Amino acid sequence: MNITINGRHLTVRQDLRDLIEKKLTKFDRFFPGGADASVTCRTEKSNKLIEITINVGKTIFRAEESSDTFQSALDGCLSSIERQIRKNKTRLEKRMKADLAVPAPVLEDDIVEEEVLFDIRRKTFPIRPMTLEEAILQMNLLGHSFYMFLDADTAKMSVVYKRHGNTYGLITPED
Repeated sequence: MNITINGRHLTVRQDLRDLIEKKLTKFDRFFPGGADASVTCRTEKSNKLIEITINVGKTIFRAEESSDTFQSALDGCLSSIERQIRKNKTRLEKRMKADLAVPAPVLEDDIVEEEVLFDIRRKTFPIRPMTLEEAILQMNLLGHSFYMFLDADTAKMSVVYKRHGNTYGLITPED
């Protein structure tokens, strides 16, 4: 697994880097074809935050945890990602077999200048055609309440979102 460790407004100590690398290697058994992991460490007030994003094929696993120490935040992130993998194991195995030859998508996070009233965080990511089921799976893996995707059936941009009562909604453009 390729691991990239970044610190936002702090320098990540070598012992924390070693701990992160050691704990992330346990996911190698889930991704025999290899994966890319990006770890971001930062502090907010008195909390330590760790964000882990793992790209494998066309699938993205993401977790973010906050705690008093980086070690406990790391443990929370790892258990969250492992839970995501186990929850969706059979569906992911089918997709990863087909996706291993395709390079992993890269998310680029850019914070733009603060507007007068809003602090806007922009994300860009490559769009690829996918089915509604794949979009719902990806949304759940990322832990988001909505997900924008290119519908493979209609070739139009669509948005799937979570509704109350464990149902989903789909927004598509009008013809």
